Amino acid sequence: MTYRLFLSGAAVAALTAASPALAERGADGQLNVFYWQAPSTLNPYLSSGNKDVHAASVVLEPLAGIDSKGNLIPMLASEVPSPENGGISEDMKTVTWKLREGVVWSDGTPFTSADVKFTADYCMHPEGGCAQLARFEGIESIETPDDLTVIVHYTQPRPYPFTAFTGSESPIIQKAQLEGCIGAQASACTEQNFAPIGTGGFTVASFKTNDVVTYEANGNYRDPELPHFQTVLLKGGGDSASAARSVLETGEFDYAWNIQLAPEVLASMAGAGKGDVLTGYGTALEHIVLNTTDPSPSLPEGERATIKHPHPILGDFKVRKALSMAIDRQLLDEIGYGETGKPTCNYINAPEIFASDNTECLTQDIEGAKALLEEAGWTVGPDGVRTKDGMRLSLLYQTSVNAVRQDFQALIKQWWQEIGVETELKAIDASVYFGGDAGSPDTYQKFYADVEMYTSTYDGIDPETSLAQRTCGKIPSPEKQWQGENMGRFCSEEYDALVRELGNTADLAERGRIAIRLNDMLTRDSMHILPLIYRSSVSVKSKTLDIVEDLNAWNSEMWNIAEWRRLQ
Repeated sequence: MTYRLFLSGAAVAALTAASPALAERGADGQLNVFYWQAPSTLNPYLSSGNKDVHAASVVLEPLAGIDSKGNLIPMLASEVPSPENGGISEDMKTVTWKLREGVVWSDGTPFTSADVKFTADYCMHPEGGCAQLARFEGIESIETPDDLTVIVHYTQPRPYPFTAFTGSESPIIQKAQLEGCIGAQASACTEQNFAPIGTGGFTVASFKTNDVVTYEANGNYRDPELPHFQTVLLKGGGDSASAARSVLETGEFDYAWNIQLAPEVLASMAGAGKGDVLTGYGTALEHIVLNTTDPSPSLPEGERATIKHPHPILGDFKVRKALSMAIDRQLLDEIGYGETGKPTCNYINAPEIFASDNTECLTQDIEGAKALLEEAGWTVGPDGVRTKDGMRLSLLYQTSVNAVRQDFQALIKQWWQEIGVETELKAIDASVYFGGDAGSPDTYQKFYADVEMYTSTYDGIDPETSLAQRTCGKIPSPEKQWQGENMGRFCSEEYDALVRELGNTADLAERGRIAIRLNDMLTRDSMHILPLIYRSSVSVKSKTLDIVEDLNAWNSEMWNIAEWRRLQ
């Protein structure tokens, strides 16, 4: 097995020593951050939305983080487990984590192995509806022989065990705060979910859901010289254009995340000279998900968009393929992303060893799509809309409010109209769409539409967790408070078995082969996912802000916010 370079605490300290002299904690005043998709919760186990995961990462930390180069680095652990240091057993079924000494929670109580075990118990509870369950795949049991040792036992050999407790999607939560919130009670613990106690550089001072979070420097943080900022204001809402403008033109904010603007618009804003555009390719994919279940409002509540009722139109493979064939991905990239995007047919695009060579979808074929629908028995009616057995080929297509996404919707609706598909468009405020509120009809997890579009990402360079999100057990449902990562409800025993095989495979080349097969099952073979654009992450920062590393496309962009500082 080959492992990436892991930096020890001493190495990190040595690198830090080479940096400019550090000021006392909080000396840089306030940091203003703009996330136009406002966070809805600060518990990343109750939302798979990046906005919520990132906002929580200001407070919560994992055992190991992922830096901007894709390397694993110890955070709450004293070192990253490996075969060489005895942290990974010879049979690859046991992983031993050694924790940092002297770490305390922001309330001053000790951080211990009991918190790590509780984190797994919390997410793996069958009634909890954990949004990050795929990261705990294959765990059989966890031992805590002492306060600083966590031993994770897997049911099968685990060649790549860095999913649970690694990266911003799997941080450690405090047992004392959340032990009364496990299982079905998880989403009801509003106070705990909105103000988690963490070990990171900041604590939550106040949180207005779907609006603003304010943070204060953690007085119990393990490094007495960090964080450099005393307070952080995270403003949510608005749109991508206003977020970019607030940094690049007005200078009102220091950092704005996830900028989705036409290339010429972004270039014009950057010309004001107040800020810099940051880019980095990682795992971000703009894609369309086709619902395998029936979201019709005529069904009883609790049965809509569930596996009890297959989709009456999108259950037809030829319809799904025709929808993909009608899309001009090259044009979408040109108008929406330019040099910050690449048209793609793949769900997994990087690293190269995991990427399929499938390029079939990159050529638009309107006439071929029409012929396929005719072959499937969908004939054009007098109004130009196809019908079959008295049913109109009519779809509701939803996404979040965003100028680029609305441009995409308009173009795709036009192309689908050309092949005889009636399309209704719906744009939902991003804070609601990605919010995970079980009571809302407009979340992407609940998927009360036929087609939905969004960007998916995952932490780290290995795609196993992302592929595992599409297994049958990850389907959102009322029984899980509509949590889960398998938004399209795709379910295949063959796919699930192959995910298990991936989890038991050590050879890198063989892992690549299996991952490519899984990718093709989701895309080319089933057309349940229609990839559109492999996106570079794009954010903007003030010229007076130093984020220490490059933009991190493999993790939360605020994973190292305790180190951010003001340039003099």
